[in-house]
Amino acid sequence: MCQPMPGRDRVPLHRFGEAAEIGKAALFLASDDSSFMTGSELVVEGGISQL
Repeated sequence: MCQPMPGRDRVPLHRFGEAAEIGKAALFLASDDSSFMTGSELVVEGGISQL
């Protein structure tokens, strides 16, 4: 059985992000879907900055 990764319980979503999730955020920023965004931050970190 796999041991849980330390620190995972400190992230509000109780898991670490996957590379694909970060990639999807980057793709969004590079796409036309983000064409109306200016001077914004897209925080992709599982909610840890809200603690």
